[in-house]
Amino acid sequence: MHENYPNLELRPPLFYSWDIGIRFELGVEWKREYDYPNNPYVLGCYKRAITLFESLHSPTEDIFVVMDVNDFDKGKNLKHQLNNFPKYVNKSMQFKLKHQALPYIFPEDDEEGTYKTHRFTLKCKTSDFKYVPLLKAICNQDLGLKPSIFHRVYFININRKTIFHVYDDRGCDLLATSPATIKDIYNKHNDWILDYDRPEIDKVFN
Repeated sequence: MHENYPNLELRPPLFYSWDIGIRFELGVEWKREYDYPNNPYVLGCYKRAITLFESLHSPTEDIFVVMDVNDFDKGKNLKHQLNNFPKYVNKSMQFKLKHQALPYIFPEDDEEGTYKTHRFTLKCKTSDFKYVPLLKAICNQDLGLKPSIFHRVYFININRKTIFHVYDDRGCDLLATSPATIKDIYNKHNDWILDYDRPEIDKVFN
């Protein structure tokens, strides 16, 4: 991170914190009656999130999976929260998991400085990680659907030097150190780009 993304804090919204990136829209045409599993809206979210992930990460590439767990109760419920990570990785990989206790990632919301963010990082191959159920759980977080996960999860591709972050069912951010690295994804999935940010994104690639 220090070498490829100097001065970038790994916290949302990533897109607005770096000059080279794309913000994609995942969820489209939501309807109030879509409150059941595998409805058309959420299936569309899953499809876009998984397609973008697989366009960025081949099975043999090295990645860092970073999960930020915010601790609001002084560690009382932390052990339970940590059960989220092992669901998505083989047991043989769990001994490689690194832990770092950080000041709360959103200090402006913690005036007394009482909260902490626990950052868990795993270096692995894309094929070592069960990314499909994890991406679905992230998309589910604000929809009242299970399974769901509320922790921030970032995928850092070591080979391509990209950062991929699905923030919820609405969308995801993709960052790169060079426009050329993600120009093909910009072209291939151009119609998925969030229209609100499209003018700024187009400037980077055109």
